Amino acid sequence: MDRVQESLMFGSSQANSNFLINSTTTNSANLGFASTTIMHALTSLLLVGATGLQSVLGFPHRASKRADIDSFIATEEPIALEGVLCNIGTDGCKASGAAAGVVVASPSQSDPPYFYTWTRDAGLVFKSLVERFSVSYNETLQELIHDYIASQAELQTVSNPSGSFSDGTGLAEPKFNVDLTEYTGAWGRPQRDGPALRSIAIIGYAKWLVANGYPETASEVAWPVIRNDVAYVAQYWNNTGFDLWEEVSGSSFFTIASQYRALVEANALATDVGTTCSACEAIAPHLLCFMQSFWSDSLGGINSNINQNNGRTGLDANSILTSIHSFDPSLGCDSLTFQPCSDKALSNHKAVTDSFRSWSINSGIAQGSAVAVGRYIEDSYYNGNPWILATFAAAEQLYDAVQVWDSQGSLDITSTSLAFFQDLDSSASVGTYASGSDEYETFVAAVLEYADGYMAMNQQYLPSDGSMAEQYDKSTGDPLSAADLTWSYASFLTAAAARAKTQSSTFGWAVGAPSLPDTCLTTSVDGAYITATATTFPTSMVPGGGDETITTTAPEPTTTSCYVSTTFDVLIETVWGETIKVVGSIDALGNWDTGSAIPLSASDYTDSNPLWSLTMSMTPSTSFEFKYIKVAEDGSVTWEADPNRSYTLPSDCGDTATISGSWQ
Repeated sequence: MDRVQESLMFGSSQANSNFLINSTTTNSANLGFASTTIMHALTSLLLVGATGLQSVLGFPHRASKRADIDSFIATEEPIALEGVLCNIGTDGCKASGAAAGVVVASPSQSDPPYFYTWTRDAGLVFKSLVERFSVSYNETLQELIHDYIASQAELQTVSNPSGSFSDGTGLAEPKFNVDLTEYTGAWGRPQRDGPALRSIAIIGYAKWLVANGYPETASEVAWPVIRNDVAYVAQYWNNTGFDLWEEVSGSSFFTIASQYRALVEANALATDVGTTCSACEAIAPHLLCFMQSFWSDSLGGINSNINQNNGRTGLDANSILTSIHSFDPSLGCDSLTFQPCSDKALSNHKAVTDSFRSWSINSGIAQGSAVAVGRYIEDSYYNGNPWILATFAAAEQLYDAVQVWDSQGSLDITSTSLAFFQDLDSSASVGTYASGSDEYETFVAAVLEYADGYMAMNQQYLPSDGSMAEQYDKSTGDPLSAADLTWSYASFLTAAAARAKTQSSTFGWAVGAPSLPDTCLTTSVDGAYITATATTFPTSMVPGGGDETITTTAPEPTTTSCYVSTTFDVLIETVWGETIKVVGSIDALGNWDTGSAIPLSASDYTDSNPLWSLTMSMTPSTSFEFKYIKVAEDGSVTWEADPNRSYTLPSDCGDTATISGSWQ
């Protein structure tokens, strides 16, 4: 166990003290776990300081609560926490070569190669760590959060195949090398959820800073990084991009919901740190509007990816993940924001999880009992299997729902959610059931039993050392794909926290009841992107302290900042669902690979001026050939006619170039 893991595993919840326990490991290959005696002491300390002893907190009044899940969580939580920390540079035991604060998706470097850092994964992982930190102060964990924010300030400026920092396009690059250099291989790009998720994670910490007397630090260190990411959201939210699973380009429910939350939280934080975010306020309502278009009455759930046709039903764990990452207890069972206990979210939970009941691993499991959950039933990656993080997410949504029902003192069953409840109790009927009634207790106990079943499903197929891969085989239950997946470990930690109802006071993100605008628009706001240079935090930032002097240090660039701002303008009439992209002979234009082509925006398109446009940063003096392609809603590609177009960029840094024309 290295220094970071030891300090965190044995850290007390008090601001200025740490319990240090000397332990002897029994198996160095097994994540360095302590002896049985020490492990019992460790587990008690960790759970009291973080998610709470399951026999004390959570739902102790439910007779149906599973004692074996209590034991599983007590044993697995230190394993999962260390699994996360081992994959964060520079001190992580499995993150050798990663820069400070950088989350390695998995130590696996081949079959599959996951030894990279994904903006999405890192944002979700640090969101969970910030929530944990906010519950129980720990200085070493705070240092990791500081390293993460500094690393992301640098990463924002790294030019990459998605674009550059100057116009924000580079913020949508999905993954980088762990030393913070660009990844130049072919990939599904751009992916527009990363900036939103990164900003949400950093906002969580900025809220802690403000609440504990450090508004200056929040303003000068955290806010500049957040500002760039929400500027990107406000400018590019209405452009299609690759989905959560990096496979199809279109409009993703998970992305849109994450972007909405990011703008709402950033707008509130701006006020707290003495500034404004007018773009956040202007665009957020229209994102909420767009969220509503993903609901499908025929599916009884969410069509998770629209504006494309990929041959799928649309039922996808994307939507369950959306619900748990949009959770705010103050919103009750609001369906506009897809809260976990909303009738639409519960109906969707049934529709998505039921879609996997045909798998061999789920054979014979009755309706209303938990199954192993994958991404989507048509999945062909590793032949399509249960994902640990998706199965934990199915449990977490239900724990979140029970928390709200208990808090508000009632439970509603509507015609939309009726089928979900009838799976659990055939006598269920539409109505409102007050806390304390026999019906309420019966329904809630059944939901908890159902949720625990998803935890138990993963428990059944974890190796004896408690390690978590990405998937397990849908027939045999054997671990598959990347080993020690950071997101898998983080998904356990957030599900366990939801079960124990120990989210922090900064967990909520809404500032009031959401409402739809009178008119839904696809409007956007152009962003200004400014390098975040204040990346050193004051020392001794304990709860209830005060601001100290902030040191400003410009991050060392990892790539040249010399570029030509290049605009591609093409006039082409299109119909709804069609996208125009540019593809060409150089890396920045996808090397003629249509899967890596760069999409243009139709934000200025009119019937009289059917303009599609793209501005990106490119290397001076570069000569290249290119063409435009039209991508239909079903994914089919139409190339414009020969010959190839060609262009040579100006030679001076800071020059601009505009390449105009009509479809040929």
